[in-house]
Amino acid sequence: MGANLEIDHLVIGVRDRRRSDRFYSEVLGATVETSARGRAAYRIGKQRLNVHEPGTSASPLAADPVRPGNSDLCFVWPGDPVSAVEHLQAHGVEIVEGPVERHGAQGPGVSVYCRDPDGSLIELISYR
Repeated sequence: MGANLEIDHLVIGVRDRRRSDRFYSEVLGATVETSARGRAAYRIGKQRLNVHEPGTSASPLAADPVRPGNSDLCFVWPGDPVSAVEHLQAHGVEIVEGPVERHGAQGPGVSVYCRDPDGSLIELISYR
């Protein structure tokens, strides 16, 4: 059974929802979704990042709940690593590292690293 599992969603913590909405939508191309209960999520491809912001009362929570700035996320970049650098720079996002060779879920690739507004590490890996 376990071999057929896929990741459905992950949870990230943010301090300022509007600031994070802009970053995830404008820089990463996510669709911002808001539930009827006012909870936010960022849809990226078939997956979703559920957003925990100050005042969120989700239940159940992890033993050590996710906090703003403590996530480490990797997204597949659809172009080459140079275009990832250009894209981030065009949005005023500082490059933390890269392009650098890495090994991801699909094998060898080249990654570029930056941070979201709360400091979580964002990796854009290119497999081309």
